[in-house]
Order: sequence, then structure tokens, then C-alpha cells
Amino acid sequence: MSLAFLVFLVVWLIGLVATFIPVLPATFIIFVGSVVATFLDGFQVWPDLPFLITLGVVTILVGFVDNLASAWGARRYGGSKQAIWGALIGGLVGILPIIPFGLIIGPLLGALIAELFIVRKPFPEALRSAWGTLIGLLAGIAAKFVLHVLIGLFELWRLYDPAKSVFA
Repeated sequence: MSLAFLVFLVVWLIGLVATFIPVLPATFIIFVGSVVATFLDGFQVWPDLPFLITLGVVTILVGFVDNLASAWGARRYGGSKQAIWGALIGGLVGILPIIPFGLIIGPLLGALIAELFIVRKPFPEALRSAWGTLIGLLAGIAAKFVLHVLIGLFELWRLYDPAKSVFA
């Protein structure tokens, strides 16, 4: 394994963990790791530049996955824009270690509180839309995780070169 491979592997694993923490830009972390690894590996205009440009575009698109999935879940279950914001704020509060399962409970409660107290929906409707928002958030996280795994595996495959092993 080369130094570039090892650096990317560490950054990629950090990015995979960051996928589950809403405030951390996991996709951007993985992209930066790829850029650093590419330069450590000896940047060449071809094929590295097209790869990095493509990965940059994918990074921007993956950034929209959470938002699209949340919006889909909220709309599908009758949620409002306030429910989406409530879910995002609840997810941020849920990061605190004092709340068990906060990353799941936080978005659900945030959306529910927004629907009940800001939009003033009846409890059954508010619960349904909060549930939909949570489903959307979790679907977005799952989709991002799969994309992060695929990006990382491709980059590791691209960087793998036994001839450049730091252990040899």
C-alpha cells in the first residue's frame, strides 16, 4: 500500500463515520482526501484531472441527496417546510451525547414540534408528517453512505499499486 492509499483510506473512514453526523460535510471530506491522495500519488493531468473534476461534480450532487430525500419524505407524508427545518435542527441537537439515539429521535421530535407548534397541525397529522420527514432523512443518509462506499472503493482501487508499498 502506498502512502497515498493509506492517507485516503484513513480520510475515507473518517468520511464514512461523518456520513451519520449531520453537521459534518462527509462527502467533502472524502473529496478532499481524494485530492490529497492524488497529489501524493504524483498528479498527472491525464487521467487525474478528469477524475477529480468528475468527483467534484459528484460531491456537489451528493450534497443534495439529504435535502431531496427529506423533502420527498415530508411531501410524501404531508409534511411542511417547517417540519424539514425542525428535523434538521432536531438532528443537530440529537448529536449531543446526553440524548440516547439522538440522531434518530432528534429529527423526529424536531419535525413533530414544528408541525404541532408552528404549523399547528393536529397531533395525528403532525406525527405522520414528522415520520415522513424522518424516513426521508434516513433514506438520504443511507443513499449517501452507499455513494460514499462506492466512491471510496473506486478511489482505493485507483490508488492501489503494490510497487509503491510503504511496507516493502
